[in-house]
Amino acid sequence: MTKPFDMALFLSGILTGSKVTQQRHLRQARAMQAAIQERWQRDNPWTWQLKHVRWFLTHYLRDRSEATRYCYQLTALLIWKRLGNRPFRI
Repeated sequence: MTKPFDMALFLSGILTGSKVTQQRHLRQARAMQAAIQERWQRDNPWTWQLKHVRWFLTHYLRDRSEATRYCYQLTALLIWKRLGNRPFRI
């Protein structure tokens, strides 16, 4: 049995700002992780491809407001930064 991927540990070194902002990014990253895991069985950002993130931002969030989508884009950028500016696998 493997341990579930810890998004808090993954983002711990990159999160800045107020505690509320950090909590929001963490909550959104976990939502992204859960949606991508459910759809493609990819449980961590190291295995995500660009199509997974693009699907999440366009299709999964299509009924959300522009402001919500923008916040998720910021979270996706944090994840990308944490990956060492390595683009999501294509």
